[in-house]
Amino acid sequence: MERRDFLKQAAITAAAMASAQGMRASDAKPSTPSKPIARRPLGKTGEHLSIIGFGGIVVMNEDPQAAVNIVSEAVDRGINYLDVAPSYGNAQQRLGPALKPYRDKCFLACKTDGRLKDDSRADLENSLKLLETDHLDLYQFHALTKMTDLDKVLGPGGAMETFEAAKKEGKIRFIGFSVHSVETALAALDRYDFDTVLFPLNWVLVSQANFGLQILERAQEKQMGILCLKSMAKSVWPAGEQKNHPEPKCWYQPAGFPDEASMGLRWTLGHPITAAIPPGDERYFRLAMDVAQNYKPLEPHEEQALLSGGKGVEPIFHLGNDV
Repeated sequence: MERRDFLKQAAITAAAMASAQGMRASDAKPSTPSKPIARRPLGKTGEHLSIIGFGGIVVMNEDPQAAVNIVSEAVDRGINYLDVAPSYGNAQQRLGPALKPYRDKCFLACKTDGRLKDDSRADLENSLKLLETDHLDLYQFHALTKMTDLDKVLGPGGAMETFEAAKKEGKIRFIGFSVHSVETALAALDRYDFDTVLFPLNWVLVSQANFGLQILERAQEKQMGILCLKSMAKSVWPAGEQKNHPEPKCWYQPAGFPDEASMGLRWTLGHPITAAIPPGDERYFRLAMDVAQNYKPLEPHEEQALLSGGKGVEPIFHLGNDV
């Protein structure tokens, strides 16, 4: 990205941040449209999830009451799909108590970075404790990006042994994985009958890197639950800005707020997916809920404008990200 483009984006983001002051969950509850967020089938599982998921990073490092408020609002607006991971700081500690009053009507997904039987079991038991629940609806291998990781989890003594045992114990219901590599995703889908896959799908990745549609098509063939990340992502931060940028909960540069981000989410939801998880930044999450409650597929002229804005943009992932 050119320096002038970054400065323009930074100015847009700063303005959005300024206009959003006072909009945090702990401060005020904005007016909520009456239309609930729609739900779609989760593959062959029999479950139906809200088209927007609640990413645990939203409550990471927030006050407990702020976590309670935003979870309550999300459920009130129709969200029933929540996703968290041990690597999201203190998100599990915040999400567990906040979700407890609604646990029986929500679909809770969690992950493990463990690749072997013992470390994945330790992650599972700790997540159940922190999330204050006796089971997880979906348990996933987190960032199963390298082929060597896939070999480990599916090999002797691998984490899949924990997953299958936990399913028999009633501690998990469905098995899935998240992935940032097309090649590893396709290999995983060939080697095991997963219930779900969670992967990046956005307009820049598809148009500038030919990344994502391969996973979508294979998952459709297998009638899986298709969950997507990074619908509101745009590019990498410029060199020198990776550690000094205005988005502490986004390691990538998000789409311009609010128009470009809204169209990016609508673009992703226009594909045959179950749900999309927006960025952990609360402003983007609230915007995503608004979009979902009033969702309409992109008009041709909107899609053309969105794709034109992505030309020449450096995507956050590329084919061959399995090394």
